[in-house]
Amino acid sequence: MKFFSVDSSLYRFLSRFLDVMKLNFLWILFSLPVVTMGASTAAAMSVALKMADDEEGYIGKDFIRAFKENWKQGTLLGIITIIAFYAVYLDFELMRASEDGSVLLLIIGIVSAFIVTMALSYSFPLIARYENTLTRSIQNSLHISRRFFGRTLLMLIVIWIEFLVLQFNEIMLFFAIVMGPGLIIFTIAAFSKRIFVMLEKEMETES
Repeated sequence: MKFFSVDSSLYRFLSRFLDVMKLNFLWILFSLPVVTMGASTAAAMSVALKMADDEEGYIGKDFIRAFKENWKQGTLLGIITIIAFYAVYLDFELMRASEDGSVLLLIIGIVSAFIVTMALSYSFPLIARYENTLTRSIQNSLHISRRFFGRTLLMLIVIWIEFLVLQFNEIMLFFAIVMGPGLIIFTIAAFSKRIFVMLEKEMETES
């Protein structure tokens, strides 16, 4: 029956569902030492970027190769990400601890959270797809976030919805464990890939 053929929408959905689960498992496995979480995220993003356009080969082999290639930058970016968001978290905690809830701390926290999010939204996809310095990748992420602000905002909304849905009940919490991080990584990759292709075409036209 065509409904169950390899060209059917159901087959493609189930195939992609299983791919995301595999990617999620690899991400968790290679993130276990914690310090390698950044490198694991970069590797998962590299595979997810290929998955976004059905270009992936063997997920396991591609992941391990990308993990080795992005080990240094991925690890550093992971540490930067943790420190940056922890600093934002501390700012809000200080605001809550203050007796009158400092308006200044609130403003600093909101602005800092916005800048950090914009600067890091595309950083992992960028280091996974292009060869560049880490500083330049973060700067490019900030530039892309500003230029494609609408798409970036939509991406963040979709991620937030996924996060909420995966915490809806005990059944969804199970899916959050088996595919949550992988799903979010794939979502970021899907949005990023379309923007990257647009920018690459612009560069080809200019050259």
